[in-house]
Amino acid sequence: MPRTRRLTAAATAVAALSVLATACTGQSGTAASDDPDKEVTLNFWHGWSAPSEAKAIEENIARFEKAHPNIKVKVTGNMTDDKINQALRAGGDKAPDVVSSFTTDSVGKFCNSGAFADLNPFLGKSGIDKAKVFPKTLLEYTQFNGNQCTLPLLNDAYGLVYNKDAFKAAGITEPPKTWSQFAEVAQKLTKPSGDSYDQLGIMPTYHGYETTPVRLAAQWSPKYFDADGKSNLAKDPAFANMLTAQKDLVAKLGGYEKLEKFRSTFGDEWSAEHPFHKGQVAMQIDGEWRAAMAKEAGVTFEIGTAPLPVPDDQLADYGKGYLSGTIMGIASGSKKQNASWELVKYMTTDTQAVVAFANAIHNVPSTLAALESPDLQVTPEFKTFIDIARHPKSNTTPAQADGGTYQLTFQDLAYAVEKGDVADVPAGLAKTGQQIDTDIAKAK
Repeated sequence: MPRTRRLTAAATAVAALSVLATACTGQSGTAASDDPDKEVTLNFWHGWSAPSEAKAIEENIARFEKAHPNIKVKVTGNMTDDKINQALRAGGDKAPDVVSSFTTDSVGKFCNSGAFADLNPFLGKSGIDKAKVFPKTLLEYTQFNGNQCTLPLLNDAYGLVYNKDAFKAAGITEPPKTWSQFAEVAQKLTKPSGDSYDQLGIMPTYHGYETTPVRLAAQWSPKYFDADGKSNLAKDPAFANMLTAQKDLVAKLGGYEKLEKFRSTFGDEWSAEHPFHKGQVAMQIDGEWRAAMAKEAGVTFEIGTAPLPVPDDQLADYGKGYLSGTIMGIASGSKKQNASWELVKYMTTDTQAVVAFANAIHNVPSTLAALESPDLQVTPEFKTFIDIARHPKSNTTPAQADGGTYQLTFQDLAYAVEKGDVADVPAGLAKTGQQIDTDIAKAK
């Protein structure tokens, strides 16, 4: 369930994959000539490390090998993007043929450089209509400029996890739906104690684990780029409105310095010492895994989940959220691409395989059929995230030639705004947009 490397510092991942993307070129899917019916061994590398996750992968691989007795899969887990990068650069028989990565932000680099093979020819040969198999948003973050160089392998949806007991004690009967309600509820749940807190309604700062600028911005349904591919930060009011709303909430809950001092007392995000588990915060912006992790940590309070609130003028769109997930692709340098496709096709499109994997590691399934499968194990807390994944207005950050660099540039501005270092938000957005355009132009 906890995928620590998926959520490592974005800058590290982007830097590592930048080298990977520029170093790897190779044959495209149309050039694959190996016979997938012959005896072959594939090297499959992935980043999962927890015993339950590794077991889930092995079980899926065992089912695949039973259906494809001529294909053996050598699985290497706990692989960082940096290690994958080095292996792909080195090439040879020990390099991975198939890769699963947590770094969706770098899909643009993968596709633009040819590091991974375009899967469109493989989908066509298999008669798979990807638009009928995968949710639209997931296809958006797994391709770039028509090059489907990766496919979704499970899905993360982001919403609100909250302490029902704390809600009841504060006289709150339901989770907030609009941002103004959210700010009001957060204040009601906050119990100051000198220069600290006995309980904080929510940690609103951008360093608060999953409370990142792009996940908050998703509730405003932003458009990062215009029709010409230029940055839209200064033109779309969604960005300024989000930055202003978040900064206002920071002020209402005690101010940046006081909040950051309290945040320094928090435990690790993936441990039982998480502040939500310990009752330090009553609400948490998080993914579908948090409720299950809190229960495993032995919390004594009742847990509730809900979509994140939306701007007051977008109440009709309540239920949407930010989506991301794991990706799976075929190394362009692999000489076993047709056999590799059989593995990728199975793990990403076979309903039984997707559902079994989702059940095992508590992630949202990544195909439309799996989302509706009666075999999917759905608790009330988990259903919230299934619904977010299905919502037509749920969105993601689009792939770009510079990978996730543009997101980091926007994130740096958000950090500066919340600290008070940038007072003129429109001017900050305009300058940031210019930098994003410059970076993307250099990446092409």
